[in-house]
Amino acid sequence: MSISASKNRFQKINLITIILLFVLILAGGVVRSSGSGMGCPDWPKCFGRYIPPTSNADLPKDYKQKYVDKRLAKNERFAKTLDVFGYSDLAKRIREDKSILLPEEFNAGKTWTEYVNRLIGAISGLFLLLSAIYSFSYWNANKGIALLSIFNVILVGFQAWLGSIVVSTNLVAWIVTVHMLLALAILAIVIYTYHKARVIDNPALKTSTLVFIITVVALLLSILQIAFGTEVREKIDAVATQFQGGYRNSWVNNAGEIFSHHRDMAILVLVINVMLYALIRKQFSRHSIHQQLMSFTFLIIMLQIVTGILLSYWSLPPFAQATHIVLASLIFGAQFYLLLNLHRSVNVRGLSK
Repeated sequence: MSISASKNRFQKINLITIILLFVLILAGGVVRSSGSGMGCPDWPKCFGRYIPPTSNADLPKDYKQKYVDKRLAKNERFAKTLDVFGYSDLAKRIREDKSILLPEEFNAGKTWTEYVNRLIGAISGLFLLLSAIYSFSYWNANKGIALLSIFNVILVGFQAWLGSIVVSTNLVAWIVTVHMLLALAILAIVIYTYHKARVIDNPALKTSTLVFIITVVALLLSILQIAFGTEVREKIDAVATQFQGGYRNSWVNNAGEIFSHHRDMAILVLVINVMLYALIRKQFSRHSIHQQLMSFTFLIIMLQIVTGILLSYWSLPPFAQATHIVLASLIFGAQFYLLLNLHRSVNVRGLSK
């Protein structure tokens, strides 16, 4: 295969990978909102099988105690790691968490929800590996593309391990936040290498400093808002546990100030993006990728507000929870891609008015 063909293959694979990562974030949101994280208590198999069981008759003998023992062993290894890095209090809390001793009841729906999530994750990992392989076609032109693609494969491996810890430790709050931020980092690297490959011969743009600053602020606010969102979800989980899954319509009211902060931050995100939209429209023509990205971002923000209202006033419907997180990820992706295009644009036509 020629270098040119390999470069084209890299760009196509990278684009597919970006799409798959958004699908994976959606699948993860479905798993999270449906409580399916322990649908498959082992890994990489599910109940010791490559194809999950569909009924109790297909389950391994004494599976409950078997997987509780494995979970305890995994948590003890993780606790020892925390001890090494000075997080002894957290390690002690994990060791003393009695809920870990409670085995998960088999639920075919939750099992297959988690299994589908793992399949999407495996396919995404495969495409990330292919991206790393084909990225070497850019070695002479830009070594960073190849190095970042290889690093991303390593990062995905760490993310998979951390995901198992998230579930095994009953979703320790800061681990959940780190897990989500790592997902955004993986997504950002793929978007970055895709963009670099497309603009490698394009000239640099003269974009105003103000536009750069507001774009960076909008991006940072989105990341902060997503981090707040994971904390809100943790608080909601604690309230749900307190009420033993009942009184769902009162969960939001008992979530405390973190929910109010998350809602107030959404207003700030909207205001900053309105300012950015005005600046982009002033500097770039309507045919530019910049205006297209801002129009897309604004549409997603509107949808995000709708799902936020549904979550607040319709007792946190699971479909809205999953949609909310994937929309937030789309906003992040679009803003990050916009930031990259402010330096070198993939569309050299219609750049300015």
